Amino acid sequence: MNNKTIREIAVAWKEYKRPYVKQSTMAAYLLILENHLLPAFGENDSLPEQSVQSFVLEKIECGLSVKSIKDILIVLKMVMKFGVKNEWMNYYEWDIKYPTNTENKKLEVLSVSNHRKILNHIQSHFTFTGLGIYISLSTGLRIGEICALKWNDINITEGTITVRRTIERIYLVEGEKKHTELVISSPKTKNSCREIPMSKELLAIVKPLKKIVNDDFYVLTNDEHPTEPRTYRNYYNGLMEKLSIPRLKYHGLRHSFATRCIEAGCDYKTVSVLLGHSNISTTLNLYVHPNMEQKKRCITKMFKSLGK
Repeated sequence: MNNKTIREIAVAWKEYKRPYVKQSTMAAYLLILENHLLPAFGENDSLPEQSVQSFVLEKIECGLSVKSIKDILIVLKMVMKFGVKNEWMNYYEWDIKYPTNTENKKLEVLSVSNHRKILNHIQSHFTFTGLGIYISLSTGLRIGEICALKWNDINITEGTITVRRTIERIYLVEGEKKHTELVISSPKTKNSCREIPMSKELLAIVKPLKKIVNDDFYVLTNDEHPTEPRTYRNYYNGLMEKLSIPRLKYHGLRHSFATRCIEAGCDYKTVSVLLGHSNISTTLNLYVHPNMEQKKRCITKMFKSLGK
């Protein structure tokens, strides 16, 4: 076996992997390699469990979330498997332990009154930029999907919005050169390409606009050039401050939409499809946390069915 270092294997792996993944995915992989994996393992020619476990504990010490660390290890495993396949290194099985975190991170969502407050404000102070926030709160669209939305994605006859693309600024690493680039591409996964019905209120707002706008223009700018997520996030933060609403990430609008759907008793599969999740377990893990009242109702229902 002709052993190579992780750095050498990573160079070959990048070229092998590039044709098969989206540009934004590749950019994320390269960033993980540059910032985390090569500084820690670049000169190693093997990846025993002990080294990887130490790396994990070190990253936790630095404040990285378990989710971020697992994403980093996915890339490390891909590089290792590629090295093994080419007989450049030995395969190692890892059983990584993570410190148990008993605290369940609470999902950040708007209160019902603040949810309503934002919708009412945008309705009475209409702007194209504001419309994006209204759409996110009414459909659960992600910020990149909102920024990439065009008027021709809105069908007033059917009363639907179709999600076809997303926009993001990606970080490109090319040898010594590092720069960012704005990229418009297909959404996150194939399930993210989806059709969402509009509420009566949203339809009433966009119907008259559709008669006068250029179908090829972006909704947020009403122009041929889109706005990028970073800029739109700043606008959103400013609006929240103006309305005296507690700080909430833009993604919290999506969480708020999903939470309202669950609270209203919508079935989980439908909520999952509306959000464009690749499987229902993502939806269940994120949004379905029955409270004591719901648990009691469930038990009562079950005993009723037994004729008790």
